[in-house]
Amino acid sequence: MGVPVVDLGDTTALVSALSTVGFVAVRGHGVPDADLSAMRGLLVDLFAVGEEAKARQSVSRDDYRGFIPLRAFSPNRAGEDPPDAFEGYKLHWECPTDHPVRAECALYGSNRWADHLPEMASVVGSWWAAMDCLADRLVDSLADSLGLNGLNGLDGQTMAATRAAPLTNVTLLHYPRRRPDDLTPGFHPHKDITVVTILDPDPAGGLEVRSREGSWMEAECPEGALLVNVGDLLEVWSGGRLVSTPHRVTNPVGVDRYSAPFFVVPNHRVVVEPLLEPVAGFRPRSVPVGAVTAEVWRTNWPDEAPSDPTTHLGTVDA
Repeated sequence: MGVPVVDLGDTTALVSALSTVGFVAVRGHGVPDADLSAMRGLLVDLFAVGEEAKARQSVSRDDYRGFIPLRAFSPNRAGEDPPDAFEGYKLHWECPTDHPVRAECALYGSNRWADHLPEMASVVGSWWAAMDCLADRLVDSLADSLGLNGLNGLDGQTMAATRAAPLTNVTLLHYPRRRPDDLTPGFHPHKDITVVTILDPDPAGGLEVRSREGSWMEAECPEGALLVNVGDLLEVWSGGRLVSTPHRVTNPVGVDRYSAPFFVVPNHRVVVEPLLEPVAGFRPRSVPVGAVTAEVWRTNWPDEAPSDPTTHLGTVDA
């Protein structure tokens, strides 16, 4: 079975797709073509700058915002995996300077905008607002369909209230063109530690989804639709009814690939636990969003090992 194509208003089909494949191509998403087109152009221009400028504006252990060097990160499994063949630029929710959460959690802050792109903040801001609107519609629709809104585990709130000061983030990605003899993965097999992830896929392809049977298939998406996948947090909230599916990127030969996955994540104080009775075979767990997000940030550095040896924070075996 491939990735289903569903209209955003068809909640029954949406739930069915995300309960089986875990990925869906969404039509009628409402994100303006102008925002998507502007972001595609920005991605190309962003990475067309020299290495000195990238190094000057790179991420650091103290501030995970800015350029991520090419092949800088790996799955961090005792050196058994090669580094992923991408370079990136990390952005987070633009936290107002006077917001009280700044004093509560180091993950909140202001973004760095690339020196050579004066339009970057405006382009990203418009695109981000449209993606946020889609995320609200999508998640609330799923929550209403599953009966999640207002349950005790959310303290009587809606799912939207868990994202009042979100840890939502995006990685702007460039996968340089690959030689036929280079077998390095574009991005290793993993699951997203998000509520949902939204992506405008590059026509070059390369994103693959693992089926329930264990085989890999291309995540095909028709023109005009956006790819959506369930993250671990929504899987846990739903008691395993919606499934977080492993996926990977295999760089196409001879072409550059660009993408900007939009990772929807709740407030740092939220602790995600099953809100419904877990389905058979699903192992319930508790996920403190702020602590896990900080651990993801920390263990992106090659010399840092996960504090919990039983998990690699989304990394799965190929």
